[in-house]
Amino acid sequence: MLRSIGLCTLLALPAIITRLSGAHPEPVLSMILYGMAVFAASFLLAWAAEAAQVDISGGLAIAILALIAVLPEYAVDLYYAYTAGSNPEYVQYAAANMTGSNRLLLGLGWPVVVLVGLWGLRRLRGRTTHVLPLNRGNRLELGFLLFAGIFAFVMPLTGEIHLWMGVILFAWFAYYAYRLSRGAVEEPHLQGTSAAIGGLPRRQRRLTLFGLFLFAAFIVMIAAEPFAHSLVDAGADLGIDEFLLVQWVAPLASEAPEFIIAIMFAWRGNAGAALATLISSKVNQWTLLVGSLPIAYLAGGGETALQLDHRQTEEMLLTAAQTMMGIALILGLRFHHWSAWILLLLFMVQFPVTGTDGRLILSAVYGAIALAAFAWHWRHIWPTLKAPFAKLEEAEPDSSR
Repeated sequence: MLRSIGLCTLLALPAIITRLSGAHPEPVLSMILYGMAVFAASFLLAWAAEAAQVDISGGLAIAILALIAVLPEYAVDLYYAYTAGSNPEYVQYAAANMTGSNRLLLGLGWPVVVLVGLWGLRRLRGRTTHVLPLNRGNRLELGFLLFAGIFAFVMPLTGEIHLWMGVILFAWFAYYAYRLSRGAVEEPHLQGTSAAIGGLPRRQRRLTLFGLFLFAAFIVMIAAEPFAHSLVDAGADLGIDEFLLVQWVAPLASEAPEFIIAIMFAWRGNAGAALATLISSKVNQWTLLVGSLPIAYLAGGGETALQLDHRQTEEMLLTAAQTMMGIALILGLRFHHWSAWILLLLFMVQFPVTGTDGRLILSAVYGAIALAAFAWHWRHIWPTLKAPFAKLEEAEPDSSR
């Protein structure tokens, strides 16, 4: 525990010293320094959130863990949205960061965890398996994500993220948290640093958790703003599209710890729990993060709607189509290895496929696969749609079907 926390402190220390001293290093160095701090804070938050499950058990703990683990991502994205209220140039960066984090989570996080999980199960059991069964309770998360995914198409169709959309998504997330809080209590399966923290005596554990949350929040407060600025400035210095840097580097820095911890859990044979956390993270991002953007934009002096240009509209459409494909592939509560490979390969294809035509074609491919998968899993569509409103036992059909 001390070694892990000490290493994260060392990673964050250069950024803290730089910010408190008032120094202004050149953009690329600044991006690296503050990016390391965001990376370190994400690890601290992930460990603390996992260990907190000892005191807050059940499905709600998974949602809290998923939310806390991506707080650095929220801080960076909301900074872009808030700044866009007074500086219109930053509107594109708020949308870029949000679409990038969503696509990274589903296109890279989900399939890698599944593939590593299947490999881990083969290593532990001595036999090959090509399907990762999901927990019955994941039907509830999929139901919430399905409604949010359908609603997300309103944004590219209208070309804006309006305040009323944010209110609806906030309310949907609040209802999601309420439903999870009514679920059964389960004992957490902690490993590594989080297990060391969770194994402390109650008073010492809670003081440690409070200290970690406070320290991580301090790092995020110190690093989020200069990290966001440096990404834009570094793009100009390096001759790289600033939109792409904001879209991929910021989410990668803030979500890498969550991915690493999930992959470690999957490798150790607990892929179901790891994937459940990433599914919950996707619900959080597609509701709370997206819904926060117009509110932050308005608070920063903007209007009641965050306007999307053509590129941002296409990015939103692509992200929404990818979300629907991801849901459709696991609607039967079984994640096949070929589904993981499809998600991963299509995620990689988007980098060489640039421009309007490329984004629209890729959106159509995602949509076509989603429709085919929905048709294949048509028996599971209604149970998934009613899961957020049904009694818990009704919302959890047998995953073996």
